[in-house]
Amino acid sequence: MQVDVRYPECVQPVCHNAEMNEPSASIGIFDSGFGGLRVLRAITDRMPEYDYIYVGDTRRAPYGDLSRQDVLSYTREGVAFLFSRGCGLVVLACNTSSSESLRIIQQVDVPAHYRDKRVLGVLVVAAEYAARLTRNKRVGVIATKRTVLSGAFPREIRKLDPSVRVFQRAAPALVPLIERGEHGSRAVHSELVSCLTPLIDERVDTLVLGCTHYGILEREIRSIIGENITLVAEESIVAEELQKYLARHADIEGALGKHRERVFYSTGETKPFRTLGSEFFGLPIEPRRVLLQADHLRA
Repeated sequence: MQVDVRYPECVQPVCHNAEMNEPSASIGIFDSGFGGLRVLRAITDRMPEYDYIYVGDTRRAPYGDLSRQDVLSYTREGVAFLFSRGCGLVVLACNTSSSESLRIIQQVDVPAHYRDKRVLGVLVVAAEYAARLTRNKRVGVIATKRTVLSGAFPREIRKLDPSVRVFQRAAPALVPLIERGEHGSRAVHSELVSCLTPLIDERVDTLVLGCTHYGILEREIRSIIGENITLVAEESIVAEELQKYLARHADIEGALGKHRERVFYSTGETKPFRTLGSEFFGLPIEPRRVLLQADHLRA
């Protein structure tokens, strides 16, 4: 399939404060909605000194039911916006974006237009952890429909261990329910039982929460699957791996601002984002409204 490649018009380089001669690049976090806020909280708990900018595309969430081209276009818009705000490194805290967009952005967009930038995802590190943790070589994955259809988790897990069998279940109703603040509802419990029971029946010993939104459901998921199945939740894994990444790349780390600034953007209404986002992040947040659109890009 040929992909229409389009690029941002204004991409600022990793910048430094001219007066103070201090690094001022931020770490950007992009997600389709609220799930990435849990990733950001884990990252800031581990590395509180850096500056962070978060964008949640709540106006167009969920991404799991979109076409591949729409996911790619929207993810590019989010990355372009974060780079235009001075981010030197962007983490796609969305498995759907990571599965359908990350490789193209890394292999096409970055070399052509973002040579001093880096874009990372969440999916591969979770797959690697699952491949290492499974004892009986049977791994379960719950994710959005688009992530499941991409085949990214089975592909990445089998790269490390071809003998692992991967059993996937799409949970299309979960993200919309979570985005509406209904994560404690009977509807969520029913959806969880529906998608987890077949994985339990397949005797998986490791379960990947293949959507960052699902982290807020970890306690309820554990109550359904019991104590004998290892849970792989991405937020803590991503935080640990990002810290290791920065330790290996002193040039990127040295350009990052260390003023402990936190800036939050939502493409949807800010009031519900403030309320639910504060619950996901675990601290009060004050989001700003931003409109991501094709105007940020050029052919």
